[in-house]
Amino acid sequence: MKDGNPFTVCHVLDFKEVSELKAALVVSTPDAEFEALAFKDSLKASVERVARLGYDGVEIAIRDPRTVKVSEIVNMVKEKGIEVPAIGTGQAFGQEGLSLSSPDKDIRQKALARLKLQIEFASNFNAKVILGLIRGKVQRDVKKEDAIKWMIEGIEECADYAKRYNVKILIEPINRYEIDLINTVEECLDIIKIMNRDNVFILVDTFHMNIEEPSITDSIRNANGNIGHVHVADSNRWAPGFGHIDFKTIYEVLKEVGYDGYISAEILPKPDPETAAQQAIKVIKGVFT
Repeated sequence: MKDGNPFTVCHVLDFKEVSELKAALVVSTPDAEFEALAFKDSLKASVERVARLGYDGVEIAIRDPRTVKVSEIVNMVKEKGIEVPAIGTGQAFGQEGLSLSSPDKDIRQKALARLKLQIEFASNFNAKVILGLIRGKVQRDVKKEDAIKWMIEGIEECADYAKRYNVKILIEPINRYEIDLINTVEECLDIIKIMNRDNVFILVDTFHMNIEEPSITDSIRNANGNIGHVHVADSNRWAPGFGHIDFKTIYEVLKEVGYDGYISAEILPKPDPETAAQQAIKVIKGVFT
């Protein structure tokens, strides 16, 4: 922040050399309890707002695909000329407690069943499926190695199921204050190596990396060839530019490793949803404010 103004942009990206990167915004349905969403209107209203602001895509975080009409969403995004690069699944953990690492086999099976529905949902958009919070936490009186074993088995089953639909799986390292399974890029790479599935990739998120990685840029370099998607939020989880993360350097490194996918803003709706969404695309597209 400069001059005590929380709305002063500290870092602005110059995307002239990486213009192939596309911008997306994470949205969800109104019942979402997850806070880092700029818009939580009806999906129709959110898609319209995202398209109006000039985003190339809309990333949909959805707890249960059975609560929406898939054909309507397909028609909406087609009509607006935007894409759906990824599907978020974490609300099934946050709101229902579904988890791939639960000691309760029935809960693990319910989590897998839900993820398979989300994979089928994603296949309608050629979207990737994110496995973040739904990996769960190591519960009391559970050995961490057991939780990791259940988690890996679950991700492998998801990856094999997704293969049938030509869907890619994204594992997102998340900071230690939210879950305690796969917090860093290095841990994620180790898990991917163990599983040996060719449709499993890393989702790197600047907010989580700012907490967990000694060097965000070194971690991106180490993940070279394994990055399937990118989330951006600043150090305070506001839109890029409202915190202290050096996004210009991060994107220079993304270009260096050959990343050419989506840059998806998963941000708090602050100071208000519209301002947050406008700020995010201005920074991603390299427009000074």
